[in-house]
Amino acid sequence: MTRPLNPFQDQTRRHFFSQCGVGVGSAALATMLGEKRVAAKNQVESPLAPKPSHFPAKAKNVIFLFMAGGPSQLEMFENKPDLTKLNGQPIPDSFVDGKRFAFMDSSHRRNLLASRRTFKRYGKSGAWVCDLLPKTAEIVDEISIVKTCQAELFNHAPAKLFMNTGSGQFGRPSMGSWVTYGIGSECQDLPGFMVLQSGPRGPRGGAVLWGSGMLPSTYQGVPLRNQGDPILNLSTPSSVTADQQRQLVETVGKLNLKRLVATGDDEIATRINAYEMAYQMQTSAPELMDIRDESQETLDLYGIQDPQQASFARNCLLARRLVERGVRFIQLYDTNWDHHGGSTETLEKHFPSKCRDIDQPGAALIRDLKRRGLLDETIVIWGGEFGRTPMGEVRQFTGRNHHIDAFTMWMAGGGIKAGQVYGKTDEFGFGAIENPVHVHDLHATVLHLLGLDHEQLTYRFQGRDFRLTDVHGQVVDGLLA
Repeated sequence: MTRPLNPFQDQTRRHFFSQCGVGVGSAALATMLGEKRVAAKNQVESPLAPKPSHFPAKAKNVIFLFMAGGPSQLEMFENKPDLTKLNGQPIPDSFVDGKRFAFMDSSHRRNLLASRRTFKRYGKSGAWVCDLLPKTAEIVDEISIVKTCQAELFNHAPAKLFMNTGSGQFGRPSMGSWVTYGIGSECQDLPGFMVLQSGPRGPRGGAVLWGSGMLPSTYQGVPLRNQGDPILNLSTPSSVTADQQRQLVETVGKLNLKRLVATGDDEIATRINAYEMAYQMQTSAPELMDIRDESQETLDLYGIQDPQQASFARNCLLARRLVERGVRFIQLYDTNWDHHGGSTETLEKHFPSKCRDIDQPGAALIRDLKRRGLLDETIVIWGGEFGRTPMGEVRQFTGRNHHIDAFTMWMAGGGIKAGQVYGKTDEFGFGAIENPVHVHDLHATVLHLLGLDHEQLTYRFQGRDFRLTDVHGQVVDGLLA
């Protein structure tokens, strides 16, 4: 389904008259449009305006809590007694024959590694949760824990691309871009797709993870900064008055409108909308980022000690505020989940601190959305680009390798069946033996909950109809409420 992105896309008669030699068509059209800012806004509807879905939706918004680096499911949600019993012994050849791993060679790839965490069962589903996630354990009846997620690429940057865009190649639109292209956004003064980051650096892959690919750039994710201006280049220089800025925006809008009439280029409509959006965000973005109006009880719920300090906890609260304002897709990247067993990022020392960083805020987000009546219409996703092997890596400390055959994610809200553990892995947690969920299936399911058929949501580019799920993907009915 290729959606028209501006009102001029299919109006070839206007294009003909605007380019005819005598210029009468251009003059008539200019008179009709008035070439004023108000007329421009009326005639050139924002590409992010809400659009009808394919069928009634169960959800309106998405929050994706992305743990960049590949969190270990075997230290968090997979209690495997056989792994503990056979610790240090070679994994049977039948598991690893023909498999490829990122950093393991034949000399040490087969030794099983038991988890050092303790596990208990929680909730009506009896979900196993480790001792590092006490707050997550309290919300297991609100979430669906998916233990059999599968991906195809085992190096970080390509795997992140695959989880976010459905492809390991650069240039494909991200899931947030597809969603806003498909159904637009309900927010008029903020972008429809926003990105927040925590951790010592950005995720491997960078901005292409939230890029719009071949879609018009209005659908790309917009990063919110934790320090300085919330969005780069948003503030007006001190030498420019408000009247001068308004005059500039109106003049540029007129010029862009003329160009849009002449060419019908989707990117011109994007440009018009971008100037208007930027003008609105000069007020809305700082107001969003100022969380001092939140109650102390709410700050304590998320574990926020300093409202001005950047953290995953603060970003979770901002995600709730973005949902309240109608932003369609919000993605939080938390980095440094890569636990191989080096001198710093280790399962023994570094991993527990990462779990403490995300446990309380993630659970608080679910609680806060629910008590405000927003969880039923908001899909929350937690997970990374892949998981970790049941075999260990012995470096300076002990760690695990990248693993794509079975890893854990959880989902909540927005039509997701709550309080269940979906899928089952083998005795070592190496592979799925019941209900595998491929990345393409995950994407198809999220789109379905938003009222979008993943096979119909397409965009024609270079003679081919592209889609988020490529030529794959099945909606996972077992995850639906």
